[in-house]
Amino acid sequence: MTGTIFENARIHTLDPVQPRAEAMLVRGERIVAVGSRDECRERAGGGARRVDLAGLTVLPGLIDSHIHSALYVRGLEQVDLRGTASLDEALTRIGRHAATLPPDAWLFGARWDSHKWARPVQPNRADLDRVCPDRPAVLPSIDGHTTWVNSAALRRLGIDADTPDPIGGQIVRDERGEPTGILREAAGDAAYDILRSSVAGDMVAQLRTHLPRLLAVGLTSIHDLDGQDCRAAFETLYAQGELPLRVHKTIPSTSLDEAIDLGWATGDGDRWLSTGPVKIFTDGALGSHTCLMSEPYEGEPDNHGIAVTPAEEFERLVAKAAGAGIAVAAHAIGDAANAMVLRTYARWQESAGADPAVRRLRHRIEHTQHLRPEDVPLLARLGVIASMQPTHCTSDIPLTSRMLAGRDLASYAWRSLLDAGVTVAFGSDAPVEDPEPFYGIHAAVTRQQSDGSPPGGVDPHERLSLDAALRGFTVAGAYASYEEHLKGRLRAGMLADFIALPADPYEVEPADLRDLTVALTVVGGVVRWQR
Repeated sequence: MTGTIFENARIHTLDPVQPRAEAMLVRGERIVAVGSRDECRERAGGGARRVDLAGLTVLPGLIDSHIHSALYVRGLEQVDLRGTASLDEALTRIGRHAATLPPDAWLFGARWDSHKWARPVQPNRADLDRVCPDRPAVLPSIDGHTTWVNSAALRRLGIDADTPDPIGGQIVRDERGEPTGILREAAGDAAYDILRSSVAGDMVAQLRTHLPRLLAVGLTSIHDLDGQDCRAAFETLYAQGELPLRVHKTIPSTSLDEAIDLGWATGDGDRWLSTGPVKIFTDGALGSHTCLMSEPYEGEPDNHGIAVTPAEEFERLVAKAAGAGIAVAAHAIGDAANAMVLRTYARWQESAGADPAVRRLRHRIEHTQHLRPEDVPLLARLGVIASMQPTHCTSDIPLTSRMLAGRDLASYAWRSLLDAGVTVAFGSDAPVEDPEPFYGIHAAVTRQQSDGSPPGGVDPHERLSLDAALRGFTVAGAYASYEEHLKGRLRAGMLADFIALPADPYEVEPADLRDLTVALTVVGGVVRWQR
């Protein structure tokens, strides 16, 4: 037997049968043996290639279970408003970017967060018109649930004082009833359609250029939450032999009928590109005051958030998707939205009975941020996967401490969920957050921001061990894509997807987990990225 021996390493396999090793024998895409150097050499026989990892620490390849690949790669070529300290600073960046564009081009950008501006005012179209008067501009907020557009974009989108609010959305208006340029939830869908179209660039080329950034931070698999155009781009890269990591591709709810007509089912595909669940929005986000809460927002007695997909419609979609063999990934952030989703899943399970073709589906809740405490064990009982993003917890500390103080909630309750027996799969929600998984691991272990605040972490009883945090980015992600027999651990028969680091995460201080870097990323036995 020939193959490649990766040796002289400190290997953390995440396999309870053999947690540590020093070498791996790889043949083709698969791991053939894991153990000592001598054991792997003996198993390989003569002629095996040897790769000396010079004492690097090896982990299973990391899995991001919630990422928006198209928005991420396109955002790298647009104006980034993350970190702006005021409306004026944001406008300055926008004006500079506008000056670089052709006269007829749309202006795209994102990631503004008015909560962090010195004067936290909500921007409007008049502000944007000052620096971008002649070209349409579309700028989603940091959470992606509020879209800021200028007057030219409103005209192109056909939105004026007579345009009614869509179901699940709000066109914010001034005292005269005129649109202010702020579109919430479904009201921004038409603007997002432009943002996702070829007007924003060649997605195949953008993915080809920027996907190596994900390899560089240790990601070997992703669960993508963007649209069908992104799927088509991945298919093109795959057909051309240029897909560098594995993709579990969700279906947007607007394409559910198309997916059913084409006979797609969750889990279809192969080890490189597979079909995931259908993504259905049930509410918005906390920062946009649109996630669906049991109690109204402070100072807004009539605002409980927005039911982007009303309960009856959500129940219809779950039955329709599940009946076709398609699992559901429900976006739910507020406690009321999560409760509605869980009630619907429970009714679906009851109606499904013992049908194995339907019961095999692994439904998910994307974000699962704020739960009623009594709903935590319900996720376990129903077998629902909690797809969570640890850096949301730490980024949201200023918001949650101000907006949710005193409420009886299990917020970002990954320890409680794990203790109840729930599968908790971690991701980043990039480009809302940075795709760097070690930022997420740091957040899960410390529940602190990058500066170490607050001392001891927010809700410290929900902190995780390093081992549990790593499993959220490996074993749980593999389970969520029905691939626990293929990846997430390093053992014989599994795919040879792994990363090598100069430092051992198990030996650094928790505060230093954010600073870990990747030296080598291997997917399918092939080195796809090397520092």
